[in-house]
Amino acid sequence: MHNHDSSDPRQRFRNWQGAPLGRRRFLHRVCALASAAAAPRWIDGGTLWGAEPTVVARCDATPDSAELIRGKAAGLIVHNARPLEIETPLEQLRAHAVTPADLLFVRNNLHMPEGDTLEPLPLAGWTIDVAGLVEFPRTLEAARLAAMPTVEHEIVLQCSGNGRKFYSATAEVKGSPWTTGAMGNVRFRGVPLRAVLEALDCRPHPGAKFLTAEGRDVPISSEKADFEHSIPLDDALDRSLLAIELNGAPIPAVHGGPVRLVTPGYYATMNVKWLSRLRLEGQETPNHNQVPRYRTPREPIAPGSAYVNTLENSEPNWNMRTKSVIFAPLEGEQLPAGEVEVRGVAFNDGRARIEAVEISIDGGQNWRRAELAKRAGPYAWQHWSCRLALAAGEQRILARAIDALGRSQPLEAAAGWNPDGYAYNGVHRVTVQVVAT
Repeated sequence: MHNHDSSDPRQRFRNWQGAPLGRRRFLHRVCALASAAAAPRWIDGGTLWGAEPTVVARCDATPDSAELIRGKAAGLIVHNARPLEIETPLEQLRAHAVTPADLLFVRNNLHMPEGDTLEPLPLAGWTIDVAGLVEFPRTLEAARLAAMPTVEHEIVLQCSGNGRKFYSATAEVKGSPWTTGAMGNVRFRGVPLRAVLEALDCRPHPGAKFLTAEGRDVPISSEKADFEHSIPLDDALDRSLLAIELNGAPIPAVHGGPVRLVTPGYYATMNVKWLSRLRLEGQETPNHNQVPRYRTPREPIAPGSAYVNTLENSEPNWNMRTKSVIFAPLEGEQLPAGEVEVRGVAFNDGRARIEAVEISIDGGQNWRRAELAKRAGPYAWQHWSCRLALAAGEQRILARAIDALGRSQPLEAAAGWNPDGYAYNGVHRVTVQVVAT
């Protein structure tokens, strides 16, 4: 037995498994408690509601990703600690064909008790209700999934706010300033939704048009709505999995395990974590997180305009837009003049192949095609590369993807601007300094 010095206050603040906290995490929690004492109600991003700014305790130390989430890599970009919003730097993201769980971005809306860890939560004892417009409502014991036939998909998991910061160059938007690292290329394994419903003898009513998913996470304050999303039932029956593995291992708690609804090709927000209930319904849920949140205007709006999303004037963040991201060179990198290799990845919603990736160094007046590597599957990202000669001076490299349906990326960010900064897929730009040799 180890006797800890009770005079060290860090021993009184222990993580959920009982281990003493490190100095920085201890300071972070002390600051959080001091803020909470000044005003106990919170809103997204850790901003205090209902308090005078002069009484809010502040903390200069920014917690590291490894301190916020047990098992996460250090040095990830922390946008928010509550709820968790953590981005992967491109230097780390580009180093892996399949993004390791310890590097994968995190975007939570609510709080899952004992969920801030890469350790999995047990399948045993976890249940999922299936209700709504079905002939026989059922409760699924999640442990059954481990004994059923499974499928695996390699997919791009991307936050619908990825790239939000680039919209701000046109006009300010709400939300955390994600750049390019709120995404990853991962492998999910699970049981297809259609097979689950058949095994449960849970027959959809003809009037069922949408699948609404709820998780077991809870709002961080009484002012916040519970979290749920609706997707078209036809897509769910064709694509969705009740996933139980991420990259060949049980899904970590912080990434939505033990069971996560995964619909390949959809933005990550629709891949509901900690799945606890499925409802088959005739219409989309009116939940706050389905409308007005996580939607974009059906028609273009002027950058800077105020806009209130409704079911009629906007569309949900369902299928991901066609996109390319430059992995090398990186923004601001210094390169020797001459031939350089530009490389990156491209992806879409999986409904069509990536037809081409094009590169420009003259502002989009002329484009040259990159070479495409083989894609691991319709929902995975596809690597590409292009060799070109760069003269000395500041150079801006542009990349755009085009798929077989003709869907591409707008040259100007203003083309898709929306007040919430969702679904950015503008041409990716990287500015480099080229030095004469």
